Amino acid sequence: MTQLQVGDKAPDFTAKDEQGNTVSLADYKGRKLVLFFYPKASTPGCTAEACDLSDNYERFQSLGYDILGVSADSEKRQSNFKKKYDFPYPLLADEDKEVINAYGVWGPKKFMGREFDGIHRTTFVIDEHGIIQDIILKVKTKAHADQILA
Repeated sequence: MTQLQVGDKAPDFTAKDEQGNTVSLADYKGRKLVLFFYPKASTPGCTAEACDLSDNYERFQSLGYDILGVSADSEKRQSNFKKKYDFPYPLLADEDKEVINAYGVWGPKKFMGREFDGIHRTTFVIDEHGIIQDIILKVKTKAHADQILA
C-alpha cells in the first residue's frame, strides 16, 4: 500500500496527540521510533496491538525506542482509549489524515465482503536519523512487539 521503502527518509509530520499537545517527527530526533498506524481506537485488533506494544514498552525503552500510535480518531476517542488501557505512549489524533496520507497507509480495504477506504494497519521503524529501517505490512496484533524487535 505505502510507497515508502526501507532506507527512505521518514516523512516529517506535526499532529495533535490525545491531550492536544503538538507532536512532530523532529521531537524524536536522536531516538529510534516505532510509528504504528491502526484503523480505529478500542476495536479488538487495535486494542490487542496497542496492548502488546504497551506490555513490551520497557523492552522498547531499554533498546532506545519510543512508540507513537496514529489513527484518524478524535482526541477524545484517543484519550479514552489511552486511559482505558493505561498506554505509556502518545496516540496521535490524525482526523485530517495528514500523517496517514504522508505515510501512504490510507486506501481501499475489504472487510466481510464490503469495500471501503480506511487505514491499513502498518508499522514504520525509524532510526535516530529519521531513516526508515523497517516497514511491517502484515502486523500480528497479538505479537507485534516480537515482530518489531526480531
